[in-house]
Amino acid sequence: MESLVPLMLILGGLVLVLIGIASLAGRTLGVGRVPGDLRATKAPFTFYAPLGASLLLSVVLTVVLNLAFCTGPR
Repeated sequence: MESLVPLMLILGGLVLVLIGIASLAGRTLGVGRVPGDLRATKAPFTFYAPLGASLLLSVVLTVVLNLAFCTGPR
């Protein structure tokens, strides 16, 4: 059990790095602004709700995870 802790910390760090890289790449490609995202701006305040991006991410992750876990040996 103790030998799993360093491995889990390394994997967790790698996942965070990958999320950061994907976030930067998505920002430069304009992925964060899809139809369905709500944005309201009034003088000192801006409200942004990424509903379309959340829905798109949910569908993509559902498909990828179903393909990854359901196509293995039974």
